[in-house]
Amino acid sequence: MCGNRLRAVDPGPISRDNIRLHDAASAGLATEGNALMQFTRRNVLMASLAASAATFASRPARAAASGLRLGLLHTLSPAPLYMAQARNYFAAAGCPVEFVFFEAAQPIAAAAVAGDIDIGVTALTGGFFSLAGRGTLKVIGGGLHEQKGFELTAILASNAAYAAGLTNVGKLAGHSFGITQYGSSFHYMAGRIAERAGFDLKSMQLRPLQQVGNMLAAVKTGQVDATMAVASQAKPMVEAGQAHIIGWVGDYVPYQITALFAPQRSFEQRSADLHAFCTAYRHGVADYRTAFLLPKRDPKITDAAIADIRRFIFTSDPDGARKIREGIGWYDEDAALDVADVRAQLAWFAQQGMVKGDIDPASIIDTGYLPTR
Repeated sequence: MCGNRLRAVDPGPISRDNIRLHDAASAGLATEGNALMQFTRRNVLMASLAASAATFASRPARAAASGLRLGLLHTLSPAPLYMAQARNYFAAAGCPVEFVFFEAAQPIAAAAVAGDIDIGVTALTGGFFSLAGRGTLKVIGGGLHEQKGFELTAILASNAAYAAGLTNVGKLAGHSFGITQYGSSFHYMAGRIAERAGFDLKSMQLRPLQQVGNMLAAVKTGQVDATMAVASQAKPMVEAGQAHIIGWVGDYVPYQITALFAPQRSFEQRSADLHAFCTAYRHGVADYRTAFLLPKRDPKITDAAIADIRRFIFTSDPDGARKIREGIGWYDEDAALDVADVRAQLAWFAQQGMVKGDIDPASIIDTGYLPTR
């Protein structure tokens, strides 16, 4: 079992034993993609979950060692966790962590239920809430936020659509819009942007393209009129003349994008480990805020943080440091959980018919591990 006492440990090289790619889930999603348009939105979501769950169930779950297996996306969004790992905060708390990287958000929840990971951090999706409503998952902490004034997620228009008049978010009605899947965080953001801009989401033609790479390719080539992308992806596209930024999500929909969660099994068998993990996570968030979010920052501290993050992402990209600086998003102090926003997200997915039955928000949130906003 992991302990929860923080002790000093000299940071060393990141071992590949602590990093694992998990592409089985994305393979399952690709299989269903061929028949995507034959399903209703709800069926697409449930087929996605079924494909992921079947993939994980087809092989026995690997037993956890002394530490925890963390499921996360291989993106910039979990940067405080990269910093905590690079600085050995998890090991210092007596709870080493293995990163298990995924290509999409919804399979992370399925992996947690199947026993393939012990804890996860990713966007809260319709699929997540469907699984959590069965008593299998609970949210325990906050993560990345869309915050007004932060250029985190851009709303992109294709060159052709922009030339034809799609020059601001209020004109998205009637246009095609690329997302990953129905029930995804991109679907949620599109819906909330439509509400804020004053038009019906149904007036947009949502195109589920399975992966972010496909979304970017589709807007570059004009196969969709618009999509979304994080700043580190969107700004280079604009500089290359491949698309136009017509707005930023945080200015329309400030909300908690990602959250920390765990399966019921971890609460029952490894509660002390979860507390140890959260202690180290809070240290990572504190360092991240010092390096990137404080009004007055020491350039040396920021540069050191970027170096630690680049041990996990943009490792060989010569422009990696700039992409990190341009893609920085907001984390609340102590990784606080925005309970009200989790409730709002659940309510939205339920209104869209993507969550079965009435789920009591209190039954899928545990505030005993990290503070709340």
